Amino acid sequence: MTDFSQIDQMHSDLIALRRDIHAHPETAFEENRTAQIVAEKLEEFGLEVATGIGKTGVVGSLKCGSGNRAFAFRADMDALFIEEENDFAYKSTNKGKMHACGHDGHTTMLLGAAKVLAHEKSFDGTLHFIFQPAEETVSGAPAMAADGLYKNFPVEAVYGMHNMPGRDVGTFAVRKGALFGSLDVFEMKVRGVRAHPATQHLSPDVLLVTIQIVNAWQGIKAVPAVVGVTQMQAGDPYNEPEAVHISPDVVFVRGDVICFGAPERDKIERELKAIAESLCSAHGLTCEFTYNRYSPEMINTPLETDTAVSVAKSLVGDKNVIDGCEPILAAEDFAYLLEEWGGCYILIGNGKGEQNKGGCMIHNPGYDFNDDIIPLGVKYWVELAETLMPEENPVAAE
Repeated sequence: MTDFSQIDQMHSDLIALRRDIHAHPETAFEENRTAQIVAEKLEEFGLEVATGIGKTGVVGSLKCGSGNRAFAFRADMDALFIEEENDFAYKSTNKGKMHACGHDGHTTMLLGAAKVLAHEKSFDGTLHFIFQPAEETVSGAPAMAADGLYKNFPVEAVYGMHNMPGRDVGTFAVRKGALFGSLDVFEMKVRGVRAHPATQHLSPDVLLVTIQIVNAWQGIKAVPAVVGVTQMQAGDPYNEPEAVHISPDVVFVRGDVICFGAPERDKIERELKAIAESLCSAHGLTCEFTYNRYSPEMINTPLETDTAVSVAKSLVGDKNVIDGCEPILAAEDFAYLLEEWGGCYILIGNGKGEQNKGGCMIHNPGYDFNDDIIPLGVKYWVELAETLMPEENPVAAE
């Protein structure tokens, strides 16, 4: 078994790596610098490295001993289109982009584990370290799959981890079954006629009717579920910036649906469309509505979840692991990997904001990954590898 004191000694180096990645955020399928860092580190550690999987994805493979079992550990690498509002030294240097979900920390922790496991060779089998692009667009996992991930790196199960602001440092949370919901994206265009604002009473007000539709959507009875509008645009401010004093003839709306269960998914799609078309028809407007289904529910399989819980408890104690947490109205394309391989996705506490650390929610311009949790994340990955594929004749750590 690995002497964890070496992980604590790596902490400052891992912080520096994490902050370097944070300062250079790259969005979906543009993670070229990050992927290069990952690949170079893995090669330095002695892993066999494959790059360009799903455009910018990286897989590092490590075989130890003679065992024929194989598992995968996955971290995401991409950032978000958010202008960072933090003012620390390592804030984003890429305008309009930031690591507002902690993928810089996820990448760092998995790299730390790869380094330790490559040095210790403390398991018997094969580990594939998956560094995935484009999680935020729920398209990175399918892209890697299309590039042969499943065929070229067959495993028994896959494991993932995400930081969780609002949960104490030194804690984990997980559940069997659906941890995150499915994700769908809808788009709507409401069309009418242009008019002078002073004569809007003579024709249907496209913007007002659209607002009525959005308000009516909030009455859809589906629990638990999220029906959230993420974009709304009236008129064309880009191509017609001088088109003032003209009421718009088209309003564009885009939004997300996150829910649990196929019946709820079907119901929400049906009711969103029916409400939009009914209100448009009543006001003499036309409606173009599309609904696209993206990632499935993220379902943790029982055996693999039991293993993850056991490992987490061995690190932080029973009382600091919530086994059976409530499902979360979020979505993750790790769901595709679980659908193919089975496995477990666990949440690691990022803190509650003590000393301004870890409490800010994700996808917020003031968010930052809590560097204090890096060693625990590395230890989780190392302990998980050694638990899944124990050595036949382990040498006790000195």
